[in-house]
Amino acid sequence: MGWRLGCVIVVDSSVCGDSLAIAVLTGGMSAERDIAIASAVQVVEALRRRGQQVRVVDTAQGWLTPAQEKELLAQRVGIRHSGERALSHGIPSWLTLPENFFPDLWFLALHGGAGEDGRIQGLLEMTGIPYTGSGVLGSAMAMDKDVSKRLLRAAGVPTPDWLMAPVECEEIEGVLGWPVVVKPSKQGSTVGLSVVHTPEELPQALTLAFQHDDEVMVERFVPGRELTGPVLGSQALTVGEIVLQKGNIFDYEAKYQPGGAREIFPAELSPDQTGEVQRLSLLAHRTLKLQGYSRADFRLDAQGRLWCLEVNTLPGLTAMSLVPQAAAAQGISFDDLVDQICLQALSRASMTCIAPSKPV
Repeated sequence: MGWRLGCVIVVDSSVCGDSLAIAVLTGGMSAERDIAIASAVQVVEALRRRGQQVRVVDTAQGWLTPAQEKELLAQRVGIRHSGERALSHGIPSWLTLPENFFPDLWFLALHGGAGEDGRIQGLLEMTGIPYTGSGVLGSAMAMDKDVSKRLLRAAGVPTPDWLMAPVECEEIEGVLGWPVVVKPSKQGSTVGLSVVHTPEELPQALTLAFQHDDEVMVERFVPGRELTGPVLGSQALTVGEIVLQKGNIFDYEAKYQPGGAREIFPAELSPDQTGEVQRLSLLAHRTLKLQGYSRADFRLDAQGRLWCLEVNTLPGLTAMSLVPQAAAAQGISFDDLVDQICLQALSRASMTCIAPSKPV
């Protein structure tokens, strides 16, 4: 792909031409650090297969040497999370570019925390270099479940009723009923989430959720089928269904441990149901001002009603992730998916003219 930085940028239909310099941001200090690294493994391999020049940045450590990169990406075996939420103070050292490497693009293989809530995006805006995924505002709104649910409901996307802690059991019983879902308001991958069936279980669930966030949501539990609606650019991808092998919710272990769940693409739905999931996924994507790609998660209840649970701005790109499976179901390979994610970012830069001139 050939393009010149500045106010006139020409983006070809594919990013597989002239080699680009791409910095893959991963790791970080969120509870989803290990998932981010697992995504980076796949992304780095795909970009290098396309002939791109790739350097890896751990946002918790800085630019990695080839040896450090190999060691970090080898951690893809054994998904786990630390629950850490600490961030270093001051300007991150990785914003100082290494000698002889000026990125054409930042590729965000980050999940949760500062990597997905708009903070990293704000830093990247100041570099003037295009980056993948959504911008500052969309990232922040989607990560805050209370804010995003208010916006989705106003736009006509059904979402289960909710309350924000602190809340009394009497109010929960009167407004939501039991069971309820207790979860951090600004976390992903269902970290810190519990399904609470009785008032006696509530204190422990709140304590767990508050370990991961200073705001906690109590949401009406919707039994039913678990569906997911990925979006790439302005297109809704194949709708998928998650069939749980254990438990009654698609929690962290079900998502990332072998045998936790079975994903079906395409989901076994009527054409009308499929179309409605895709319509609502696109509506949610636009309502929250998202860019590049996203994934909306739904429950389909026994009455055939769809309920949007949340929208992910940087959905996983691991071997087991849902967006790559949805893309594959309609003939988009993983390498082509990564190409398209890059192309979305570069196309956006061509319209906003945010890219600086490369040093000559």
